[in-house]
Amino acid sequence: MPIALYMDVHIPRAITTGLRLLDVDVITAQEDKANNLSDWELLYRATTLQRALFTFDDDLLTEAAHRQQKGIPFTGVIYANALQVSIGNCVRDLEIIAKAAEAEDLVNQVVFLPL
Repeated sequence: MPIALYMDVHIPRAITTGLRLLDVDVITAQEDKANNLSDWELLYRATTLQRALFTFDDDLLTEAAHRQQKGIPFTGVIYANALQVSIGNCVRDLEIIAKAAEAEDLVNQVVFLPL
């Protein structure tokens, strides 16, 4: 089963649009009316929807590490430093992850872009 993605509020629309043009299942925090949630709430929301969370936010790395240490399950975090990866590379790498991996591959994991 392909991986569904949940986009953090800071992700440029161009990434979401590019992924949708490639038939990747994507929802944004804004579309989900979750743009004011805290980091832990956002990760909880993505997990509830069974979607991996894509973010540029360093604080979500801290939240993911906390959950890993405490054994609190989450559906995965995909992280990129916005200053070190282009929109095109994000789209390419996220498409690869979404189409080539299985949802269970990302459970309780953090993946860093670029691949």
